[in-house]
Amino acid sequence: MLQRLIDRALAETPPGRCVWVALSGGLDSSLLLTLAAAAAHRHPRPLRALHVHHGLQGAAAGFERHCRRLCSRLGVPLSVERIRVDVASGQGIEGAAREARYASFAGRVAPGETLWLAQHRDDQAETFLLAALRGSGVRGLAGMTTGRDWGGRWLERPLLDVARSALETEAGRRGLAWVEDPSNDDEDLDRNFLRHTVMPSLTSRWPHAGAALARSAALAGEADALLEDLARLDLERLGDASGRLSVAGLEALSVSRRRLLIRHACRHRGLPTPPARRLETLLAQLNAGEAAEVRVAWPGAEARVWRGRLHLLAPPEPLPAGWQAEWDGHSPLVTPLGEVQVSLGRADDASVRLWVGGRQGGERLRLPGRGRRDLKRLLQELGVPPWRRERLLVVREEAAPVAVLDPAEGAWLVLGEGWISRDAAPAEDRRPAGSPPPAPGR
Repeated sequence: MLQRLIDRALAETPPGRCVWVALSGGLDSSLLLTLAAAAAHRHPRPLRALHVHHGLQGAAAGFERHCRRLCSRLGVPLSVERIRVDVASGQGIEGAAREARYASFAGRVAPGETLWLAQHRDDQAETFLLAALRGSGVRGLAGMTTGRDWGGRWLERPLLDVARSALETEAGRRGLAWVEDPSNDDEDLDRNFLRHTVMPSLTSRWPHAGAALARSAALAGEADALLEDLARLDLERLGDASGRLSVAGLEALSVSRRRLLIRHACRHRGLPTPPARRLETLLAQLNAGEAAEVRVAWPGAEARVWRGRLHLLAPPEPLPAGWQAEWDGHSPLVTPLGEVQVSLGRADDASVRLWVGGRQGGERLRLPGRGRRDLKRLLQELGVPPWRRERLLVVREEAAPVAVLDPAEGAWLVLGEGWISRDAAPAEDRRPAGSPPPAPGR
């Protein structure tokens, strides 16, 4: 039965796509690789094994030797990745090792290839319990997926619906050798405590506990998918092209639906989702009023409320105080915030010597048909959010400001009288969505 399962999984992999098997050396991954190697004779696919050497214990060298012997016997090429686990990261040793391991996988498995992991039904049951004990929502309770896109790679767990006992039976039938990780007996680790103490107790009372918990995880996964569909529809209706959300639209939703939408919008923008307390703080401040400076931050992201819109952002990198650089107006402009491909010159083609730096306050620019205008007021008219104003670059000839650049957008916000750019139109001619109309007389 197991061999047919793996044959089918391999046959469903597009021909020519490399399939990697994450090989720890334990029973689960050793059996998975053995079954995959047999399947590859009937459904030829490039097959490789990947072993991650954590270096956290003396037995690690023995794991690697076993993996080399197994791959040699099966005729499967093996790659060994040696990693360094940051045990001081605050994630705990299990979390830090997992993060380092997946980073290693991503560095070796190319986009377009497939990675097989050997987690099984008992692992899924443990994951469900751990999530429940942390107070996780539906997404956490859903546990692991059978297959999903992972940064352009396909990550698959072909054994996820199979009980550990079935794997042990198959390994025994084949006379398969594997190595036992000594740390698996350390019940100071949460998963090991569940595996050795909690699950046997549950199974003694409810023999099908593992299957039932895994089934609950699958149902949670279905519910999570439906919620994602709902949040996607809300984002399409209440969000704009820049990922900003209408505050009025948010407030028309139930509180639980607001939470769902904000988390979904963060994931859509590639940002970490806010912890529960930070999210509640944000929801409480949505109606703080136009004059309020609403900013709620959490690791890797922040939220701002401005002019009736909720902005979800990566924490902006500040412009170093006092930074300035000379620029010829046509070479790529290298700034502390990145390189920007823009150009700037005089309309009469006269040679120029320009300086670029941050705002100093009190700048005034002469605009075509409008005379000298205060930059602060111009930025307000253009609808530039306050946090972006702090990162704008002012271009000066001698001491006179002649243009203002938004390096994050790679676009000019303001061009002074007599100055032109051969790039796209200045950003003032294509105001951000939701910004006010031009002032009269523009």
